[in-house]
Amino acid sequence: MRSVGLKVLKNKLSEYVRLAAHGETVLVTDRDRVVAEIVPPEKNRTPVLADALLAEAVRQGWITPPALPPSGPPPRKPVMSFRELRRELERDRSDR
Repeated sequence: MRSVGLKVLKNKLSEYVRLAAHGETVLVTDRDRVVAEIVPPEKNRTPVLADALLAEAVRQGWITPPALPPSGPPPRKPVMSFRELRRELERDRSDR
């Protein structure tokens, strides 16, 4: 575990973020008082930001995941058969 003052952290932020990414906790201090922690990401957190935000929204209860897993696109129901469609087209064209 390391500690760093705000001024040094501001100038070397990427270095301390890299340390946290490799598993180390960094304590951020302001006048020798701990004000924040930079911690490594949780083991089960996905590295993709959109997935992480979505998972967090589900945990917070903002959104609800689907009840059943998707099994492909829904079945298509034609509006009418091909024969009916052809008859409709012929009827429309005969009016001209």
